Amino acid sequence: LGTLAALHAGGPIDHGAMLFAMLGVSMPRFWIGPLLIMLFSIRLDLLPVSGREGFASLVLPAFTLGTALAAMLSRMVRTSLLEVIDADFITAVRAKGAPEYLVIGKHAMKNALVPVITVLGLQFGALLSGAVVTEMIFSWPGIGGLLIQAIETRDYRLVQGCVLVIAFCYVFVNLLTDLCYAAVDPRVRFE
Repeated sequence: LGTLAALHAGGPIDHGAMLFAMLGVSMPRFWIGPLLIMLFSIRLDLLPVSGREGFASLVLPAFTLGTALAAMLSRMVRTSLLEVIDADFITAVRAKGAPEYLVIGKHAMKNALVPVITVLGLQFGALLSGAVVTEMIFSWPGIGGLLIQAIETRDYRLVQGCVLVIAFCYVFVNLLTDLCYAAVDPRVRFE
């Protein structure tokens, strides 16, 4: 969505994508979850309210968790791609006669992904914190609900264990983010 917005900057696709991004960022999870339940489960009767009856049960929680993150990423991709498209090396690639899909897909996108990877790694923490609210809304058992239950019952060892697992996941994702830098940007090397 961010790529389409950048390629059609100033046009209706750009305005529509940025409107979606603004709405996605401004709607909190505790509001969008019940709204989706009312629309898709109660009114349209398309998806289950809660439970784990297969893939259909994952749609609403995944959309609730991913809306704000996808909106923020689409804004970031748009901004980063617009900066890269105006760079001198893109002008040089176009002057060599490369087709536009190659200019955008290979050269511009590869350079635009560096700041996006940073934001993607940091958003994983937001994904974990948002999972607590989403688990409560959709009655899903998970580490967020377990952490809340442990806090309520003052089970300090379980709280420490949950925090340790979340911290380990966060550190692991940051390691993957750093490894992705080397794959995307050849200037980054690890010693």
